[in-house]
Amino acid sequence: MRCPYCSSDRTRVVDSRDVGELEITRRRRECRNCKKRFTTYERVETIDLVVIKKDGRRERFDRGKLLAGVQKACEKRPISQERIEKLVEEIERELRNMETLEVESRKIGELVMRKLKKLDKVAYIRFASVYRSFADIESFENELKALRRKLKRR
Repeated sequence: MRCPYCSSDRTRVVDSRDVGELEITRRRRECRNCKKRFTTYERVETIDLVVIKKDGRRERFDRGKLLAGVQKACEKRPISQERIEKLVEEIERELRNMETLEVESRKIGELVMRKLKKLDKVAYIRFASVYRSFADIESFENELKALRRKLKRR
């Protein structure tokens, strides 16, 4: 591992611990050359998932895109980054546990909406409005009405 400060390859692991359920290992390292410390994350390499887009194109699953979408939906909401990361881990785990390595973007979107609905109703509506491309205010109102009906049944 190269030091991000001085590029030396003389580093040592100071501390190591497992993080989350996706088999991620956090390592605290120290450069033997410049003595600065930095953190690395080690993740088990898995077979790449392929996302089938609406137009039929295929692209590699990008956890960063999923995380960015969920973060945007949760922006200015009382939701910790830790909870957002956990939600994204749950989604990724469900995707990787599917029978196939190819998944339609629609299924990912539906999974995100289902998880966000449980987490925060405002974040859910934000995500749904972008994901479903609400064409007009009526589409938005219909989604809100459906959400209200579900909440009243509880």
